[in-house]
Amino acid sequence: MLIASQMLGGLANATGIALAAVLAAEISGSQALSGLASAAMVAGPALLAMPLAALMTRRGRRPGLVLAYLLGAAGAVVVVTGAVLDSFPLLLSGMAVFGAGSLGNLQARYAAADLAQPARRARAISTVVWATTIGAVLGPNIAAPAGHSVTRFGIPAAAGPFVWAAGVFLLSAALVGVLLRPDPLLTARALDGSAAHSATARSLRAGVRAVRQSPRARLALVTVAVSHTAMVSIMSMTPVALTRHGADIQLIGLVISVHIAGMYAFSPVMGWLADRLGRLSVIGLAAGLLCCAALLAGTAGTSHGQTMAGLFLLGLGWSAGLVSGSALLTDSVPGPARAAVQGLCDLTMNVAAGLGGLTAGLIVARAGYGWLNAAGASLLLPMAGLALFTSRRHGRGETPRTTATD
Repeated sequence: MLIASQMLGGLANATGIALAAVLAAEISGSQALSGLASAAMVAGPALLAMPLAALMTRRGRRPGLVLAYLLGAAGAVVVVTGAVLDSFPLLLSGMAVFGAGSLGNLQARYAAADLAQPARRARAISTVVWATTIGAVLGPNIAAPAGHSVTRFGIPAAAGPFVWAAGVFLLSAALVGVLLRPDPLLTARALDGSAAHSATARSLRAGVRAVRQSPRARLALVTVAVSHTAMVSIMSMTPVALTRHGADIQLIGLVISVHIAGMYAFSPVMGWLADRLGRLSVIGLAAGLLCCAALLAGTAGTSHGQTMAGLFLLGLGWSAGLVSGSALLTDSVPGPARAAVQGLCDLTMNVAAGLGGLTAGLIVARAGYGWLNAAGASLLLPMAGLALFTSRRHGRGETPRTTATD
């Protein structure tokens, strides 16, 4: 069931994201402001991450995931309304709420880890991430027909993908609400005999305290946040750069599809590597892939093929960072604090990516797409340094066989 909902959620997210920056540029009339689209789409999840984590801790994964998908559908409707009324503030508001759908997809990876054994936790996470591939790759390629289907109703073509995304998110919510039974988080809690979590265990403070006490948890948090920020910043402005170099909507959709394939299609490989070689080894791989991606995309110029290769590696590096970082984070904190820490992780990654998306538009407008990629690569230095420090001081980061809380 998680696999089916991930496919649909990935389809809805990717369909909307493909032209978000283009739509923002059209409505605002400013390329510099187009980066606000991606910023808004991660600002919303950042605000919702901890409340959603608290809801899941109290009532299980199912209510939280259903709420996330319903909010995604509502946000898509607001985006379309903003486009029709030519209202940029309303458009950004809708994109912020639309981002809740992506938060639901991200939170589903933790649902896969709830009942997984520690030695197979990364593979469990990666399987759910992989399930997004089909919908996520298809999404950008249906952006053009989605746009053509709504112009007769007076809706801008770039807003068409959001119309389709609203219906897909509603279907995802229905699937999770009906079929995700028994609830994995509540089942895991019952199996390990843990008592009901208090409000304190659900709080942001509990998550911060647990991360502060674990160097590996800190590394995991930095890995997920930096990988996501670098990916969002570069990916969000690539359609704008391609448009500047003469690419049409179909080529943009193809490039984003290849990027999304890199994000999701190879995640089982990243999960297998993280379980077999250790989390820290795959974190190092993520840093290397993301640096190569920035180099290729940043120096592509008018070569659409090189841009496509760079975006593919960008997605691959994101996958390595997300899977290994999420597994290491779950490994490194006690069971009662996990939901709070997971919420803190998604809060941090979305706040960081929101700032990255906001800055990305300004960098491209004033300095160019190449400098944006250089800035994205520079973010990876502290992540790589912290991984090296943690590896030397605390060991290689092999998968734990047993823990007190598993």
